[in-house]
Amino acid sequence: MYKIALKRVFDLLIALIIFPILLIILIILGPIIYFQDKGTIFYNAPRLGKDGKKFIMYKLRSMKLNAPDLRNEDGSTFNSEDDPRLTKIGKFIRKTSLDETPQLINILKGDMSIIGPRPDLPEHFALYKGNESRKLEIRPGVTGYNQAYFRNTIPWKERIQNDIYYIDHLSWWLDIKIFFRTAKSVLKREDVYVSKEKTKLN
Repeated sequence: MYKIALKRVFDLLIALIIFPILLIILIILGPIIYFQDKGTIFYNAPRLGKDGKKFIMYKLRSMKLNAPDLRNEDGSTFNSEDDPRLTKIGKFIRKTSLDETPQLINILKGDMSIIGPRPDLPEHFALYKGNESRKLEIRPGVTGYNQAYFRNTIPWKERIQNDIYYIDHLSWWLDIKIFFRTAKSVLKREDVYVSKEKTKLN
């Protein structure tokens, strides 16, 4: 019952309650992002959603205009504290995870859930093997099991298996634990960035 219907109801209620906070964040950070290099305040990121459907995931733009698309060895996006592509405000919003806040819009649209597997890039679909495509059985999340307990410290393939574990054990209580564990890791700024040796495919 929770997985089928109540999870979506809770997503909508929480997103609507938090939405005014997103507006305040946009009013404060939007002009700063824009005036640093006169670019758009949003980064529209194509991602894989439920059942493999592609959607646009909204983020606050943390990189300079026309920044090169650097990738890790597993094809995931490069993420480093000393990334020269980041703007000054970009370093702050990336470290505090404020760049992810516009995904409330994705929740309201039905693309995402508050808790769920983090969405992969569309090209990752061709790299799934065995049961790995099962991570697409539910809506991707703004945060999830991996982000709560490991953040950016484990390889992509291991994260997929954790996502499948989450799907198989999905419950209201597990979502609550993930929510508060994520809040703790964000406030402590734990494992925000990942080193290249941790991104290799198993």
